[in-house]
Amino acid sequence: MNTQASDKRVVVRVYGLLFNPNKEVLITDEERNGWNFSKFQGGGLEWGEGLVDALKREFLEETNLHLADIQHFYTTDFFQQSAFNTNDQILSVYYLTTALGVLPGSLPPPITEYSGTLSFRWIPLHKLTPELFTFPIDKYVVGLLKNTELALKFLTVFVASISFFFS
Repeated sequence: MNTQASDKRVVVRVYGLLFNPNKEVLITDEERNGWNFSKFQGGGLEWGEGLVDALKREFLEETNLHLADIQHFYTTDFFQQSAFNTNDQILSVYYLTTALGVLPGSLPPPITEYSGTLSFRWIPLHKLTPELFTFPIDKYVVGLLKNTELALKFLTVFVASISFFFS
């Protein structure tokens, strides 16, 4: 055990992989303290919150959307140092989700916070690439989503062929 790590901490962050009916995922473009970055929508866990509660709060605060169908997708399983504070290790938890009342093409309005601005955009899943994102964990999650998309396509074709064979 490292006894010199008393100034170090683990920061837990939660993110939603929010899909609309057109199979597009919501991306957040943020400017904070003069730094621009693109990421999945979400934020930090606050004291006393559960992970899903934090995710719902972040979405409601920043997009005014109420989440539905929340399902765990991925939790960081490698070390990632914070881009903002070198004494912080980031532990990110990602959830697949939808939101009530989200229509294709509709976007939450841009907002200005105390520390910067946020705007949003939809990216079709088939056009999602790691290069669209700033942070390493988000880039990794894009790869997982793409692998999941391929697996689901294969499974859909496989089930259809089995159904045809047995009918």
